[in-house]
Amino acid sequence: MAIKNRSLARERRHTRVRKHVSGTPARPRLNVFKSLSGIYAQIIDDVQGNTLVSASTIDKDLREKMKGLKKIEQAKAIGKAVAERAKSQGISSVVFDRGGFRYVGRVKALADGAREGGLQF
Repeated sequence: MAIKNRSLARERRHTRVRKHVSGTPARPRLNVFKSLSGIYAQIIDDVQGNTLVSASTIDKDLREKMKGLKKIEQAKAIGKAVAERAKSQGISSVVFDRGGFRYVGRVKALADGAREGGLQF
């Protein structure tokens, strides 16, 4: 079966990966979503179905810091912000879920920022 478009293909890749990657209370899942304009990161406990921590380029706290930055720099800043917020909640280790996106560019920058912020994965 041919896939109709890129977003459907990404959703299918994400579904395939999610069969194996799941967040627990001890080690929640760091999920990444990127759109053309922004990047979003959530730390999710899949057992209870709760988002524990989130950060994005459209957060009220972070929106001003994002002005004038390139998209890769924004992604790195979001990674650091989500790591900072996770640390304040007592989360130090996560499972990385790239959301069906390739591990290059903004996704990699977000992961590097989160590692710099102190998250382990």
